[in-house]
Amino acid sequence: MDSLIDAAARALAAGDPLGALDRVALRDDAPALALRGIAMAQLGEFARAKALVRGAARAFGAKESVARARCVVAEAEIALASRDLAWPAKALDAATATLDAHSDRLNAAHARYLAARRSLLIGRLDEAERKLAALDPLLFPPALRAAHELVVAGVALRRLKGRHARAALVRAGSAARQAGIPALVAEVDSASLALRQPAARVIARGEERLVLLDEVEDLLAANQTADQTTERAANQASNHASHGTPGPFVVDACRYAICACGTAVSLASRPVLFTLARALGEAWPDDVPREVLVARAFRAKHQDESHRARLRVEIGRLRAALGTLANVSATKRGFALEPRHGREVIVLAPPVEGEHAALLAFLSDGESWSSSALALVLGASQRTVQRALDSLAAAGTVQPVGQGRARRWMMPPIAGFATVLLLPSPLPND
Repeated sequence: MDSLIDAAARALAAGDPLGALDRVALRDDAPALALRGIAMAQLGEFARAKALVRGAARAFGAKESVARARCVVAEAEIALASRDLAWPAKALDAATATLDAHSDRLNAAHARYLAARRSLLIGRLDEAERKLAALDPLLFPPALRAAHELVVAGVALRRLKGRHARAALVRAGSAARQAGIPALVAEVDSASLALRQPAARVIARGEERLVLLDEVEDLLAANQTADQTTERAANQASNHASHGTPGPFVVDACRYAICACGTAVSLASRPVLFTLARALGEAWPDDVPREVLVARAFRAKHQDESHRARLRVEIGRLRAALGTLANVSATKRGFALEPRHGREVIVLAPPVEGEHAALLAFLSDGESWSSSALALVLGASQRTVQRALDSLAAAGTVQPVGQGRARRWMMPPIAGFATVLLLPSPLPND
């Protein structure tokens, strides 16, 4: 490695892409192409960066397997930064194996952190945690320690563990400042915003207020056991009820679950039942007229006796799903929710709601996303996502950048709100 290449590499490691380009901008040999690609990526020119890194991988000879593997890792990082999540993960795994075989443990660890961050972005939290568990951040330099803590914080945020996320971000900030890379410090500061902004709305007795993630964590602290079956929910509720004063009865509109007495009954696959439960929870302790329940649950513009009959059936199913957690009683004009043991009813709602709330939650990170990446993280078809994006673009909410396959979508962050509760995530222990 000549002195200019070495100096450019040191500049990139310190977060100085312009200094690196000053040294290798006019060179076309393989190491220079790779460094130019990384510098362009740090400057946000992802399309040009990807082309340069691919050119460098081709320019390295067949015997330079380590250099080619490093180029693959660099391309994976560019894909992650540009939210191209459809990039082949198997190529990164193969590059990691090559780096391990040649004892390049730092670049191999960096590759594993990229894989963990991809798993986090697409909502595979257990997979991200398994990848983190295989790494010891104390063995790595500050920049990699900061990367480790950022992934730890991201997983904790998605699992609604605000205190764990805050501790991880403090460690990440310390490591980033020790590394002396301004962009890394800025990334940690940006991630910390989610802990200082309202993360949800609490609706109780007809009043609504915004709460931070720490309060959401406190509300759900007694409800860490997710249960899908009514019989088991009833048994656990009885057992927990006998051990002290029960907490509030929470209708969790962020995870589509009913949480009480240390038990969470998921209604994510039963949207009609959850809609009824939420309507009853928002009105508690008052009842809800039958006409209102029919309109919310069935979206019926014109109601007749068949809707009232269907409502009675669905209310019966809701009673069975709640088991001994609560009863739904009939009143003269409708139905009312009656939690067991006199618990207070609280509805926990996302900070922003609407047809495209989850889509906007991902776009609000300020990065540019491809429609294929959005379809992957949302678990929807790409055509469905494209129609939603076109609708949002017509309303001026999002903005397309580029054309054809290079088109990306972006929007400014939703001012004043953390959107972690809008992102798809499993229930605790689900």
